[in-house]
Amino acid sequence: MKHIFSGKKWFLAFGLIVLMLFPAFAGGRNDSGSSGDSAVLTMGSWRADDVTQVTNLLAEYKKLNPGVQINFRPTNPPDYNATLRLQLESGTGPDLMYARSYAAGQELFSAGYFVDCTNIPGLMNNFTEVNRAPWQMPDGKMFAVPFAAVSHGVYYNKTIFQKEGLSIPQTWEDFIALCGTLKAKGYTPLANGVADEWDVLECLFLGMLPNFVGGAAERVQYESGAKKLNDDRFVAAFAAAGELAPYLPNGFEAVTYNDSQILFNSQQAVMFFDGSWTMGVYADAAFDWGVFAVPAPAGRKTIITFHPDMAITMNTKTAYPAEGRAFLTWLCTPAGASIASANLPVGYFPMINAPITLADVHANEFLALNEGKETDVRFVWPTLMDLYAPMNQAVIQVLKGEITAQQAANAIEAARP
Repeated sequence: MKHIFSGKKWFLAFGLIVLMLFPAFAGGRNDSGSSGDSAVLTMGSWRADDVTQVTNLLAEYKKLNPGVQINFRPTNPPDYNATLRLQLESGTGPDLMYARSYAAGQELFSAGYFVDCTNIPGLMNNFTEVNRAPWQMPDGKMFAVPFAAVSHGVYYNKTIFQKEGLSIPQTWEDFIALCGTLKAKGYTPLANGVADEWDVLECLFLGMLPNFVGGAAERVQYESGAKKLNDDRFVAAFAAAGELAPYLPNGFEAVTYNDSQILFNSQQAVMFFDGSWTMGVYADAAFDWGVFAVPAPAGRKTIITFHPDMAITMNTKTAYPAEGRAFLTWLCTPAGASIASANLPVGYFPMINAPITLADVHANEFLALNEGKETDVRFVWPTLMDLYAPMNQAVIQVLKGEITAQQAANAIEAARP
């Protein structure tokens, strides 16, 4: 018996049946489509650790907007940039996504993958210039909505401070004296080590650097070359880092970031230069702890390294531009930012220019460090990322006593792109 459908006719008929049965395939999108009367969008991210928190946030948004379902689909962090680029190039990218700051994000905007967010209501008014800058083009256009930032400071054991009658240092000189007092009493003052190189630069040196070289206005002069990276201020910063070496753990050369957390959490070290993102590690600590700002040298103002870490943007090819824009607009409101902050991982802070009260006591303590102080991003992030590795090595060598502060600063200036 002859088949009713043969050759091309059979293939076309089969394809038609598939499309009828699975309409979501027709658009070529992974998770987008419709579910009843709902628009279903996906959100890409490199924050694979935050599935629970962000899913809760998106569930809160759905309560306010029942017709919109946003599914969180993170990627393994090291793979995010390459994976997102391939998705966008192939037309299978998420509807909403986390946007990298500065050059990485600018490139995707210039390539036509990220929407122009400039005219989203509230974006230009509810975020400071400093908090907008990481996701802003040279011509002022915005390619993402600031979402969350992290802060830098010094964790300290309040229980030991109270026992020994110690107070929070107000100047760098006070801080070094405090370290000396703790060591004389038999304590290990600082938990930091250098085996995991990134945290030495990011947590320790970049957290203290603005206090020596200045904030954003000064940073841009170093970026342009108007100020040299081996001037007196930079040399002073490296020298100050070197002052910490006697107060690090014995064998600090082999101490990893995880080791440092354990040293602080087990009360084997009294203080720890670190970022707000690690607060959750100490949630069940057996002692009372807090944070204080890395103090500036006497006569200079204390500046907080408050680093814009995450922003959210929309795919220019999304099938749901109205729904995506509405979500981004919501993030630009104090109400939206407040709900977002309540569902962010502890240690990640809203960037909106509005008073936000956080549920976690320590998170509020960390965020309060910004009050009345200037803040700036990590020094190398905007335009000097080529200096990340050289500066990292310079700090480590100074701490190990292998080079002087002047030699470290000279090496950084020589490595300037």
